Amino acid sequence: MVKTIAKVEGMMCAHCEAHTNEAVRAAFDVKEVTSSAKKGETVIVSENEIDGAKLTDVIAEAGYKVTGVTSEPYKKGLFGKFGK
Repeated sequence: MVKTIAKVEGMMCAHCEAHTNEAVRAAFDVKEVTSSAKKGETVIVSENEIDGAKLTDVIAEAGYKVTGVTSEPYKKGLFGKFGK
């Protein structure tokens, strides 16, 4: 499992977060996706690594700007959704 974090500019509200999540789900096979306007990021958990360039394009088509994408092995935490 892989956790991908995209830094996203332009999300302002819960509707923006939902719009971004829907775009990511439509383009990729993901286990979970959560966006946060407050943090300015979208966090994706998937079986395989996600292509950062394609992710940037998908989020741009939804109307937001990706300023960076990082990936790391996903480790489910005992108490949290996304672990540490």
